Amino acid sequence: MYVLPPPGGPVCLVGNFLFVYLLDNKDMTCHVPQAISEAYSLKSLQTKLLMSLFMLFLQFVAHPNCQQQLLTMWYENLSGLRQQSIAVKFLAVFGVSIGLPFLAIAYWIAPCSKLGRTLRSPFMKFVAHAVSFTIFLGLLVVNASDRFEGVKNLPNETITDHPKQIFRVKTTQFSWTELLIMKWVLGMIWSECKEIWEEGPREYVVHLWNLLDFGMLSIFVASFTARFMAFLKASEAQQYVDQYVQDDDLNNVTLPPEVAYFTYARNKWLPSDPQIISEGLYAIAVVLSFSRIAYILPANESFGPLQISLGRTVKDIFKFMVIFIMVFLAFMIGMFNLYSYYLGAKYNPAFTTVEESFKTLFWSIFGLSEVISVVLKYDHKFIENIGYVLYGVYNVTMVVVLLNMLIAMINNSYQEIEEDADVEWKFARAKLWLSYFDEGRTLPAPFNLVPSPKSFYYLILRIKMCLIKLCKSKAKNCENDLEMGMLNSKKRKVRFHSSIQNTESFSGKNAYTKPTRYQKIMKRLIKRYVLKAQVDRENDEVNEGKWNFVIDPPNEHVLLLLLSGQYKGELKEIKQDISSLRYELLEEKSQATGELAKLIQQLSDKFGKTLNKDI
Repeated sequence: MYVLPPPGGPVCLVGNFLFVYLLDNKDMTCHVPQAISEAYSLKSLQTKLLMSLFMLFLQFVAHPNCQQQLLTMWYENLSGLRQQSIAVKFLAVFGVSIGLPFLAIAYWIAPCSKLGRTLRSPFMKFVAHAVSFTIFLGLLVVNASDRFEGVKNLPNETITDHPKQIFRVKTTQFSWTELLIMKWVLGMIWSECKEIWEEGPREYVVHLWNLLDFGMLSIFVASFTARFMAFLKASEAQQYVDQYVQDDDLNNVTLPPEVAYFTYARNKWLPSDPQIISEGLYAIAVVLSFSRIAYILPANESFGPLQISLGRTVKDIFKFMVIFIMVFLAFMIGMFNLYSYYLGAKYNPAFTTVEESFKTLFWSIFGLSEVISVVLKYDHKFIENIGYVLYGVYNVTMVVVLLNMLIAMINNSYQEIEEDADVEWKFARAKLWLSYFDEGRTLPAPFNLVPSPKSFYYLILRIKMCLIKLCKSKAKNCENDLEMGMLNSKKRKVRFHSSIQNTESFSGKNAYTKPTRYQKIMKRLIKRYVLKAQVDRENDEVNEGKWNFVIDPPNEHVLLLLLSGQYKGELKEIKQDISSLRYELLEEKSQATGELAKLIQQLSDKFGKTLNKDI
């Protein structure tokens, strides 16, 4: 018999139970690699839905047999590397790191060769992309290395190569490391554009790592754009000096204000200067770039659980921020309203403006604000006492209550991960592997900017197909306009719709009469599961705490429909039917219990009367 879980997610729990059962059964294990391989080889929407369904089940994905098949697919075309030691794998990764440019050139020339097939394997794609991103991070470090020991000139100094050079021309020029960083950014932008084209915008924004990439690349583009605009303005000022200034020393010449501004030292720049904005955005982009390392951590057994715990922690922090912002805004506005009339009448400017209120309350969380912030120079004790009370309540609420609540939430999330760390890590690693199983995006940035001969070949084929379709559609329209009139066109519409219906019915009939190899395998697995469940029906026991009710074995087509993911509406209907059936059975059970109690009472009464008569 089939034992179903509570209605709070029956499809997922039943599917997880069924899939793990299939993997645990020795007779069915031999078919699991074929089923997973067939699912990944297909490109239909049904298969994508099925694989999405698979990814909902942690126990199924983390099962040893499933992980074994995923490992086989991960080391595709590299079967010998799988059994090697960590040292050999490290040497292979090091070789790819050194020879990545040469491997990219070889792939451009012969993408269908043995080397090209090796580079298209998921493991090699992962290594190539990881190495490319590591080089990108190294360029970010090298770009800042010239300032590790301090800057060459102070903010109030201007240093130029020759007397007639504009100071800003020297500071806005792009270095060789910055040019390489721009190439990497362009390559990553192109890769993201291809991913959006293949998956669609809706699927793209679902993944948080894609949003991080989009934000990081957008900030890089904004930073380089602002830097380039500053360079253009400085170049225009330099052209003016070269054309109209005859003196070799600019200090002896009176320049127009818009030109003289570019000769000033940094301490005289405007706050809205494009170069200042560029430097601020660049710093944010660097931080986001290094945080991107967390994406590849699930590939490692040691760092994977830590990364999962970090992800859960970030979710807890976002939940905590809702309450934190509400409390913070309440006290910030209240303290500002209390002390905004005393600007200049306090020992420090705390709470006299909105900005100062924000700074004082924020840093008081870390113990960096003083109690003197609420003291007035005047003898207004009532205002001071209210300030003391509000400031004290704020510190107790934020530091003692909310921060400890956040620590407890983070600790709870970490304990949940630790209790089932192996399953959680294998599930996260499987999701990382799945992102490299698809075809395409073999070369990482910036090598993907150069189109390969294969790209030109596919482009020519697409143009050819578009031209053929265009010519056929034009020829068909011309023939229809010449041969048919309006009356015949109506008849043609009727025949067209009927032919569509016949085609759909015929295709639907073929879908059942001629199932694919994948459908045959899944149907065979489900049949075995149904037969096994029918044999063990009498031996199963119903545990009220674990399962709510028992139903007869469903039809195998229902299970096939549930697993294939063909219709989302059918899943919702099945869930509703199961929920309604549960309540109906419970109601019938309660009614039967009441009737049974009445019968027992009647029997006991009759038995008592009979005994009294006999006595």
